[in-house]
Parts: sequence; structure tokens; C-alpha cells
Amino acid sequence: MNPNVDDYIQSQPKWQKELTQLRKIVLASELTEAWKWKAPCYTLDNKNVAMIAAFKNDCVLSFFKGPLLKDPDNVLIAPSENSRTFRVVRFTDVKQIARLKSSLTFLIEQAIEVERSGKQVEVKKGPDDLPAELQAKLKEDPSLKQAFQALTPGRQRAYVMHFAAAKQSKTRTARIEKFTPRILDGKGMNDCVCGLTKKPPGCDGSHSKGS
Repeated sequence: MNPNVDDYIQSQPKWQKELTQLRKIVLASELTEAWKWKAPCYTLDNKNVAMIAAFKNDCVLSFFKGPLLKDPDNVLIAPSENSRTFRVVRFTDVKQIARLKSSLTFLIEQAIEVERSGKQVEVKKGPDDLPAELQAKLKEDPSLKQAFQALTPGRQRAYVMHFAAAKQSKTRTARIEKFTPRILDGKGMNDCVCGLTKKPPGCDGSHSKGS
């Protein structure tokens, strides 16, 4: 058991009982408790399998490879419309967790076997996933297209989500133009461009600190 998780649960009075119960269910498996992204994470051979977390309106048990899990009780949902790999079970009452204990145990056991098998969630890729404005820009600027395609899938996805989130075409175009220099420089949206960060590749705000 990780002491950071103890502190995390203690800091969530609204969902303390629910988080404690979810933790017990997960720890009954062979998963190892870790502390990642400021939340409890459960791993198999140092590979991420599941997490528990508290939010304003609920708490969740989430699975990194959710789409690969069989869900006979239909309890798994995508946390957002842009989620392709994560699936979560949401709770607002400890009684819900008690009723679903067997289902949760089944999902956890599956998640372990999926991770052990090495299976990966297949994520659809292709031009149809890109906003029309970005497709147009990449078509008219071969250097931008080459630079965008050279980015890691995660960096590409972050840009696409940011561009597509704008409701108006002119706003999407403006966002693309704003980030074009970063893309050409091989940088992701949150990568450091000043060279001062102490936590590369991300930006830790060092550029804004006085010397």
C-alpha cells in the first residue's frame, strides 16, 4: 500500500468511504498500488492497468484498456466523447460499489489478463479524424504535413482535440495557425519551447520565473 494513496483518500472527505472500498477491491487482486499523476494507480509489472479517482460529482474506477474488456453488466462508460482507450465506472454511493463488487472484480481480472497478453486498443487513424481546416492546411503546406506526421500519436491527438473543440471554422483555423510554428519545430502543445524547463519535454513555467 502506498502512503500517498492514504493521504489522497484522507483529503477527499466527500468520497472517502467510496475510495476506501474501491481500493480494497483492487488490492484484492495481484495489482500493485502506485502513485501517478497525483492519483492512485494500479499496475502489473510496472504497466498501468487501473486507477481510482475522486471528482466533484462522483468517484471512479478506470481502466486503461477499457474497450478490450467484456462488460456483461454494462457498467463501463467512456469518460468523454474523445476517450478512445479509457473506460470508467462511476459511483456516487458506497452501496453502489457493494452491489457491483463481483462485476468490478471480474473487470479487474480481465484487465490483468489483457495487460499480461500484451494486447493494445486499436485506435483509428486517418484523414477523416482530422478537422477539415487542418486537412486543408496539411494539403497546402507539405512541410507542415511532414512535421505533423512526425509527431508522436499523443501529440497529434492533443492538437486535433484542441483544434476540433472550437465551434467555429474561423476559430479552428486561427488555432491551427497559432500552433503551426510549434508543429514545424516538432513540439507538442505542452512541450517546452524556451529550453529552460527542468522537467522536459513539458514546460514547468521556468521561463516565467525571475532569475
